[in-house]
Amino acid sequence: MTSARVTAQAKVNLFLRVLAREASGFHQLETLFCRLALGDDVVVRPTRGARSLDCRGPAVPPAGLGPVERNLAWRAAVTYTEATAWPAGFTIEIDKRIPVGGGLGGGSADAGAVLRALNALAPTPLSPVDLLRLGQGLGADVPFLTQDLSPLALAWGRGERLLTLPALPERDCLIRAFPFGISTVDAYSWLAESPAGASAATACSADAFGDWRLVARLACNEFERVVIAHQPSIGRERLRLQDVVHRADGEFALMSGSGASVFAILSPGRGAELARSIDPPDADATAPGGIRTILTATATHVEPVTLGD
Repeated sequence: MTSARVTAQAKVNLFLRVLAREASGFHQLETLFCRLALGDDVVVRPTRGARSLDCRGPAVPPAGLGPVERNLAWRAAVTYTEATAWPAGFTIEIDKRIPVGGGLGGGSADAGAVLRALNALAPTPLSPVDLLRLGQGLGADVPFLTQDLSPLALAWGRGERLLTLPALPERDCLIRAFPFGISTVDAYSWLAESPAGASAATACSADAFGDWRLVARLACNEFERVVIAHQPSIGRERLRLQDVVHRADGEFALMSGSGASVFAILSPGRGAELARSIDPPDADATAPGGIRTILTATATHVEPVTLGD
């Protein structure tokens, strides 16, 4: 087989806490990751030496994605080739649907997809553990978006320690995506300038991660406090979604990751109704500078890699 195709699924953080800062400057995290049906289409082909990356699709910003050497998909491929001495080169094609810089893990999902695709094509594949270790060096979201055991996982450290969990029942996920992103570096620097108080004691059973009503009680994002202070429009959209959720049914609204996207987890069928109320039929969804509404769903499985000629 000469090509591998996979849908690089987006993620949301159902809760996100920032813990101690290491001597290295990195922060420890505690988060509940959940993949979404929304994803980028990624196709990878090994070559005899040539290397290329082609990104297109509705989520590519007008100004492009910047230098190819900084692209996480490219870096993932280079990391794999350096670790395994295979392949000599590669071509990567990405049809982007995940908003860029929105805290939805788009770049990390592409990186995880490339690692999985190359490993599926490799004459001597890496073990799952070794593949995750390659992802660990690329970013905190990459190990979760590389593993293929479950679309739901509890993560600690820098995202490299994962406890995969059975998938939650499918729910609608309504995303409000801004025309700008939030730099993760900026978000952490704002936290350093305004550190949170000590975390409250928490105890929960493993059953809590299998029931949306119990997950809703844990839902939080410690980045919201500092990010919204710098970008009040994110806070307004967060409150807008919070006003329409039914907490008793396990619905909730949060900012994902370090922003800028906000999302609502909704009962099945409720997402389409709310999307129509937020963006009426005569709204111009293509207007520059506007906030996009994306209706998707939480994932019930990790999309597989498929091989072809």
